[in-house]
Amino acid sequence: MSKPALARGTRDFGPEQMAKRMFIFETIRQTFRRFGFQPLETPAIENLSVLMGKYGEEGDQLLFKILNSGDFSAGLTQEDLENGPKKLITRISEKGLRYDLTVPFARFVAMNRGTLAFPFKRYQIQPVWRADRPQKGRYREFYQCDADVVGTRSLLCEAEIVMMLHQGLRHLGIEAFTVKINHRKVLTGIAEVIGAPGREAALCVAIDKLDKIGQEGVFAELLKTGFNEAHLSALEPFLGLQFNGSSFSRLETLLAGSPVAMEGLADLREVWKMVEGFGLENPALELDITLARGLSYYTGCIFEVKAHNVRIGSICGGGRYDNLTESFGVKDMSGVGISFGVDRIYDVMEELGLFPDLQQEGTKVMVTNFDAEAAYYGLNVLARLRQVGCNAEMYPDSSKLKKQLDYADRKNIPYVVLIGSQEMETGKLTVKHMKSGQQNELTLDEIIELFIKNQ
Repeated sequence: MSKPALARGTRDFGPEQMAKRMFIFETIRQTFRRFGFQPLETPAIENLSVLMGKYGEEGDQLLFKILNSGDFSAGLTQEDLENGPKKLITRISEKGLRYDLTVPFARFVAMNRGTLAFPFKRYQIQPVWRADRPQKGRYREFYQCDADVVGTRSLLCEAEIVMMLHQGLRHLGIEAFTVKINHRKVLTGIAEVIGAPGREAALCVAIDKLDKIGQEGVFAELLKTGFNEAHLSALEPFLGLQFNGSSFSRLETLLAGSPVAMEGLADLREVWKMVEGFGLENPALELDITLARGLSYYTGCIFEVKAHNVRIGSICGGGRYDNLTESFGVKDMSGVGISFGVDRIYDVMEELGLFPDLQQEGTKVMVTNFDAEAAYYGLNVLARLRQVGCNAEMYPDSSKLKKQLDYADRKNIPYVVLIGSQEMETGKLTVKHMKSGQQNELTLDEIIELFIKNQ
């Protein structure tokens, strides 16, 4: 018999962990609703024709492909095997697990555009899968909490994303963070002014790794992809630029030869102006022109959030995509969105001790079970407690008091209602407070009143 084990990059979540995860989900869900977003869910499995080509070459390699049902190798020829893995995949796999929530969302919009009210604002909280190398803060199965707006190019959407990030993270108790923002047109302009027009894709892939491999590593990677020393020399002033009040002016000088870069900087200035108009207290917003985001479908503003005081990657990310639905036959459908990385947020909150006391989410009252008669008597007690919104349960087996109290203690149940022959005769039930050990004799109506007051 094989020893049970988890697949690498996946995790179980017990009741204590789930209470914390549900706290994160509900806090983010409330934030999304506050900004007018509606809920949506899409299938875990998508056709590979939907997924492929939307995340860049690296992203395509990280897609989990699903073998066709039955004999997936039927009909394969020697030529198929010799054509390499890319072509072979199309012969043996038609479906895959979703890589993110944005592409399935675009597919949904394309299929339902005739019934949706635009601009359409949706939020989605579901797991995604990536065939990545597991490491701290990086999993093969993880949840995303996405909010997207499609059907408008208004920069109000970008400004509201900045606001949502601040409100959501602060409501979770995360105060030390930075919301980094950049623009894909600025990156396109950088490629132009350093003498490498049209090569912004390779540039973005490399400088997106700046935090991980440093400037020397970025330059080494660019040299491998055909950039030369002159390109790197021209790029260096951009990588060393620190954000301050004059950064926009400095960038406008550096990028003066690129009209497309000027468009990107104008967008960023407008977003900054709107955020100021919202009156955001202590904004943690920073312009970072090395921020590239690895996904190829971003076309405008891009976002990333870094938590301070922990060694972990970004905890939120997103941006604007103008052409994503075009691959599904729907043109001129601009959108912008953000994703909260629940698993990384969980790790940050756990490491920094930010979770509140969540015991109130569990059972508040346990009713004892000494014998069949006492158990039947307790059913009415149990039902009345639940009717007033009290989380309550009865110990399922007739057992000794110590065993039942040990169970309540291990589950952190604060109150136990003891029902024996004397309690049934007098109608006065014994209520034991587990932490203090104090016991009181109360009628059922008094017990109900007590828990109504304490809710």
